[in-house]
Amino acid sequence: MLDQAAKEKVYDPAYSESRKFEKVHTRIYEDSNKASYYLAKRIALLIQEKTKKGQPAVLGLPTGSSPIKVYENLVHFHKDQGLSFRNVVTFNLDEYYPMVPDSIHSYVRFMNEHLFDHIDIARESIHIPDGTLTKEQVQKYCRTYEQKIEKIGGIDIQLLGIGRTGHVGFNEPGSSINSRTRLIRLDKVTILDAASDFFGEENVPARAITMGVGTILSAKKIYLMAWGEGKAAIIKQTVEGPVTESIPATFLQQHSNCEIVLDQAAASQLTRVDTPWLVSECSWNEKLIKKATIWLSGKTNKAILKLTNEDYNEYGMGNLIAEIGSAEEINLKVFNQLQSTISGWPGGKPKADDSQRPERASPYPKRVLIFSPHPDDDVISMGGTLMRLVDQGHDVHVAYQTSGNIAVFDDDVLRFLDFAHEAIQHDEAKSEAKKLFEETQFFIGQKHAGDLDPPKILELKGLIRKGEALSAGRYCGIDEKNMHFLNLPFYETGTVKKKPFSQLDIDITLKLLNEIKPHQIFAAGDLSDPHGTHRVCLQIIINSVEQLISENIDWLKDTYLWLYRGAWQEWDIADMEMAVPIGPKDMKRKRNAIFRHQSQKDKAMFPGADEREFWQRAEQRNRETANKYDQLGLAEYEAVEGFVRYHF
Repeated sequence: MLDQAAKEKVYDPAYSESRKFEKVHTRIYEDSNKASYYLAKRIALLIQEKTKKGQPAVLGLPTGSSPIKVYENLVHFHKDQGLSFRNVVTFNLDEYYPMVPDSIHSYVRFMNEHLFDHIDIARESIHIPDGTLTKEQVQKYCRTYEQKIEKIGGIDIQLLGIGRTGHVGFNEPGSSINSRTRLIRLDKVTILDAASDFFGEENVPARAITMGVGTILSAKKIYLMAWGEGKAAIIKQTVEGPVTESIPATFLQQHSNCEIVLDQAAASQLTRVDTPWLVSECSWNEKLIKKATIWLSGKTNKAILKLTNEDYNEYGMGNLIAEIGSAEEINLKVFNQLQSTISGWPGGKPKADDSQRPERASPYPKRVLIFSPHPDDDVISMGGTLMRLVDQGHDVHVAYQTSGNIAVFDDDVLRFLDFAHEAIQHDEAKSEAKKLFEETQFFIGQKHAGDLDPPKILELKGLIRKGEALSAGRYCGIDEKNMHFLNLPFYETGTVKKKPFSQLDIDITLKLLNEIKPHQIFAAGDLSDPHGTHRVCLQIIINSVEQLISENIDWLKDTYLWLYRGAWQEWDIADMEMAVPIGPKDMKRKRNAIFRHQSQKDKAMFPGADEREFWQRAEQRNRETANKYDQLGLAEYEAVEGFVRYHF
C-alpha cells in the first residue's frame, strides 16, 4: 500500500517537477528531531510487522551523531509503548581497527549506551565488527560477517549516515560498487572529522572494518540521514550529481528502494530549496525575491542595479518580472533592503532616524549581553562588533556559557603550574604548587589518549581558559565585573560527549538575564549543528527567554536577540539583517583579542576539518562577506560581521 509521499510522487505532476534534479527520493523535515522520529517510526513498524509474521526484523545500524535521536525514539517506543526487540537482529556498519570494546571510542560501547542497554534485544542477535582481531583473522571474519547477513535473509532496513567525503559506513572515495565487508584505510578528511572525539587526529585509528557498498546495496530498504549545513554540499552531490566512485553515497541512486531523509539545513543546497525558480514557477515573497536577485547578481557577475529583464527571463524568473513589472523595480527594492542592513552602529545610532536601520536609536546607551558558548567565541565571531559597542558607550557584558576546559592541551597545564611554582615566594604555598605540579606531571605521563582528566586538572584547564577570556575582555575595554563565567553544568563531563541540558542550566541563565535586563542579546546562532555545544547553548538561551515571556516580564519587551555565526561558517547575505562594517584598524584589534586566547593559538584541540587558526578563518570569512556586498554593488568595506535577528 502506497504511503502519502509515494502517492504524491506518482500522481502529482508538480511534485515530480519540483524534484526533477533529484535522482533518489528525498524527504525534508523542519529539523532533525522530526526527521529522527520519522525514521524511528519506520523501523518500529517493520519490527511490528515482522513480529506478527513470526520473522526476524534485520537492521543495519550506524553510529555517529546522526542516529542518536533515532535511537532515543526507539528506546522511548520500547519503554513507554511496549515495542519489543526480541525478534530483532542487528548488523552494525563498521568499527575502528584496532579497537577494544570497552574503549570510550568503541562503537560497541556507543551502541550499548545509546540503544542496546535500554531495550530487550538478545545479545546473540547483536553483530558489530570486531576490532580486537589480529590482522590475519580479519579477512576470514569479514567473510563470516557477510555469510551471517545472507543466512538470515538479508538486511530489511539499512540506516546510514554520510561523511563529508560522501562515504557511507567507512567506504571511502574510490570504493567499488561491488565491495563487501573488509578492512580499509581511512581518508584524511574522515580522520580530521573524528579528531575531536579522539582528542587529536594523531589518536584516530588509521583503519576500520566496514560493510562494503555492495553489502549496503543488498538491503531491501535504505534510509540515509543527514543533519546540518555541514552536510549540505555532499547531499547535493549525492542526490543530484552523477554516480561516481569518488562519492560512494551516489551509488544509492541505483537502489530501487532508497530514501534520503534530511533536515532543512542539510537540504539547503538542493535545487528545489536553494533555487526553486529553476524547477518550477514560484510563489514569490519578499524573502525569496531578495534571495533570487542576489543569486542572479552572482550568476551574471553584475551588480544588482545593472540586472535587466533579459537576465531575469534567462534564469527562470520571467514570472517574477511579469508579477512585479520590471527589473529596475526589483533591483532597487532589493538594493535598498541590503543597504538598510549595513550599520556602523550595532547598538543603534542615538538621536537618528532609525526607520531604515536594523537597530533602534533608543534607549542609549543600551545594556548589551553577549553570550559566548566557549571562552573565545565572542571575539572570534563578533570581536569587531563587540569593540564597536564598547567604543560607542554601551554597557557591554559577556557571558561565557561553558568553561571550555576539554580544549586545553596537557602541556599548557604543566606550563602554568611550573610558572606558579617558580613565581610563588611563600614556602608553604610554593611547596603545595610543586606538589600539584609533580602529581599532574605524573598523571599526564601515564595518561593514554582519551583518558578522562580528574576534576582538579579539569579545574586548572578551566582556569586557563578563564584567564585568557579575562585578558581578551580587558583588551576589548570590558570591565571585569561585566564578564560572567556561567560554567553551565551540562558541559562539565570531562569528555566530548555532554549531558542533556537541564532546568539548572536554564536557571543559571535566567538569573543573569534578570540581573542585567539587556536591551540587546547576542548569541551564537549555529542552528544547523544538531549536537554541538553551540546549539545546546543557544537552546538554553531560547528556553530561558521563552520562560521569561511566559512570565510576562516587562523588561524583555524591549529586547532584541541577534544571532552571530561561529568559527565555521557565515550567514548567507540574503539572510543577514544587520551587517557591521569592520575597518583595517578594528580588524587588527579583533585579531589581537583572539590572540589573547593562547591555549587555542597555533593549534586548537578541536580544529574541525579546517586546520587554519581561528583568527585566519574569521578574517577570511569577514573579508568574503565584505567582498560579496561589494560585488552586489554596495559600498566596499575591509570586512563585515553579519547578524540575523531571532524573532520569538
